[in-house]
Amino acid sequence: MNTTQKYHDLVDSHAHLDFNNFDRDREEVLQRAKNQGLKLIVNIGFDLASSKESIKLAAQYPFVYAAVGIHPHDAVNALSGYLGELEEMTHHPKVVALGEMGLDFYRDRSLRPVQREVFRQQLRLAGKIDLPVIIHDRDAHEEVLKILEEEGLPARGGVMHCFSGDLGLARKLVRLGLYISIAGPVTYPRNHKLSEVAAAVPLERLLIETDAPFLTPSPLRGKRNEPAYVTFVAEKVAALRGISVESLGRACLENARKLFSIE
Repeated sequence: MNTTQKYHDLVDSHAHLDFNNFDRDREEVLQRAKNQGLKLIVNIGFDLASSKESIKLAAQYPFVYAAVGIHPHDAVNALSGYLGELEEMTHHPKVVALGEMGLDFYRDRSLRPVQREVFRQQLRLAGKIDLPVIIHDRDAHEEVLKILEEEGLPARGGVMHCFSGDLGLARKLVRLGLYISIAGPVTYPRNHKLSEVAAAVPLERLLIETDAPFLTPSPLRGKRNEPAYVTFVAEKVAALRGISVESLGRACLENARKLFSIE
């Protein structure tokens, strides 16, 4: 890492460490995260296979937990019976959320009607079993908001991961019961809109993440992202809010523990 600063209480609320990007050095990546002060990583499934891998990973490492779900890119591949498989996975003690789910109108890898239906189905399952949800939203802000308003959230709420909207949208989502998670793009010089959101969202509704291996923060853009690099996100968000990194990190860690019901 390009920083020598070490912290004590950090969280990466959204990572994909089961990806093959990490096959050669996954153990070292997790050790670097621990050395950097991470106390909690939530590893996120995007289809049935990756959800199962996420559970396996969480079972191996005490500070890693799992979420299971169908990403909008993979909605087209969600076969009949997938909801039952997801529900069965949630019986594992290390599964703390459903997701990631949502809409992606940027790449449109699944037809939009299919994305909408699979999103709604997963929201209903989350309400039935009362697990928090992890929401993916890219270029679909108004439709995501509309579906969330129509379907409602589970009692335990959820998080809008890698938030990319404006402050007005963030405030609407917070009122619905969502946390707002800030990722690496907040460190990019021209991302003024996200900086405004990171500065203004109530601290008790804020999370930080890497989305590793994607969205590597400055100054490491172009490299594979990993949980230890959440430090750069924490430093930027803390500076925007005028508080210490330790205070920011501790608050986000406690928020994650509360949302995901982790002791």
